[in-house]
Amino acid sequence: MNLKQKLLNKTARLGVVGLGYVGLPLAVEKAKAGFHVLGFDIQKSKVDMVNAGHNYIGDVVNEDLEQIVSSGLLTATTDFAAVAQCDCVCIAVPTPLDRHQQPDISYVQSSTESIVPYLHKDMLVVLESTTYPGTTEELLKPILEKSGLKCGEDFYLAFSPERVDPGNLIYKTKNTPKVVGGMTLACTEIAATMYEMVLDAPVHRVSSPAIAEMEKILENTYRNINIGLVNELAMLCHKMGISIWEVIDAAKTKPYGFQAFFPGPGLGGHCIPLDPYYLSWKAREYGFHTSMIESSMMVNDQMPEYCVNRAMHILNKERKAISGAKVLVLGVAYKQDIDDHRESPAVRVIEELLKVGAQVTYYDPWIPSFKDGDLQMKGLPELTQEALEKADLVMVTTAHTNVDYTFVQQHAPSIFDTKNAMKAVENRSKIEVL
Repeated sequence: MNLKQKLLNKTARLGVVGLGYVGLPLAVEKAKAGFHVLGFDIQKSKVDMVNAGHNYIGDVVNEDLEQIVSSGLLTATTDFAAVAQCDCVCIAVPTPLDRHQQPDISYVQSSTESIVPYLHKDMLVVLESTTYPGTTEELLKPILEKSGLKCGEDFYLAFSPERVDPGNLIYKTKNTPKVVGGMTLACTEIAATMYEMVLDAPVHRVSSPAIAEMEKILENTYRNINIGLVNELAMLCHKMGISIWEVIDAAKTKPYGFQAFFPGPGLGGHCIPLDPYYLSWKAREYGFHTSMIESSMMVNDQMPEYCVNRAMHILNKERKAISGAKVLVLGVAYKQDIDDHRESPAVRVIEELLKVGAQVTYYDPWIPSFKDGDLQMKGLPELTQEALEKADLVMVTTAHTNVDYTFVQQHAPSIFDTKNAMKAVENRSKIEVL
């Protein structure tokens, strides 16, 4: 029986390398679709939690994980030798930037090398990790062919970008359309068949992995540039005494040709702040400078410092210095209503506040404590009247919906709302908005 038949009758065994924010939801959906799934991760703690049916990802339903683990449809391991049992393997590992803001694809490379000894005929390998155009063909293909098997003849290789949006209440892994580009037409068809058997969403086929890789970069660079534009306009509007938020609300009334983006203290998460660096790095190989992209990144990167400068001016109006001031930061997650602080601009704001001598505390109902590089903090267990009244300034840096902003306005002496999270609060006294 060939691989396509195994996929169609769900006898194929599917593997997922990397059990994080992308990999675990993907593994769960594959198992829920009726496939036997093997999850691989180098962190034993994650493997043990999965095998115990204990969830650690916000977008995974606890009961779903418990059910598929107890039924034997999903198991996890640190032993890559089990790859030999798989018919299809998806790689969903981190692709961060190094300290020089250059792509770090070491996790992708090491995962691919771990598959090589166990690669077998009629096997599919799909990369889902966001990366620069050319990674699948230039990096994965040569590594996998060290097995002696030939891509497109003995095994299938494709790229299909993850489109995870943590905290999105409408679009999850299951119902988000998928893009697939294979090394050959057969590779594309096999990969598309796998996803069609798992997802309740269309699968869009493209002509090569590079198209799919660039498509993912376009998605996030599009957001990066537009957020950079609105952040720059926010700074200008402040100088002009104009509310950028009211401007955006007015522009949103146009039924065509405009999509609303909103300013804030910077960009966060595992994609939007990082992906443009991948493209600008790759572009230099062709002697091309992505000037518009790099300009937007410069604007977004300076927003945490800009917000701290605004905080200084607010305190100055109260005849208070930022050095020694008690600043209470509301929210360290990179977006509302999630427990993820990766690349969070709120963390950068805290770092900038500490640099200028502020005494910083924070409250986040989703993140009771965090460690980011050398910075380690424990948040307030609850947001009390006493905590608000003790602060010289409260800075709203994440727009969590489970915070009582009317209560904040009533008891905080001064507020800087960088996310317009308090827009529904009727009493506008003491509130300054980005």
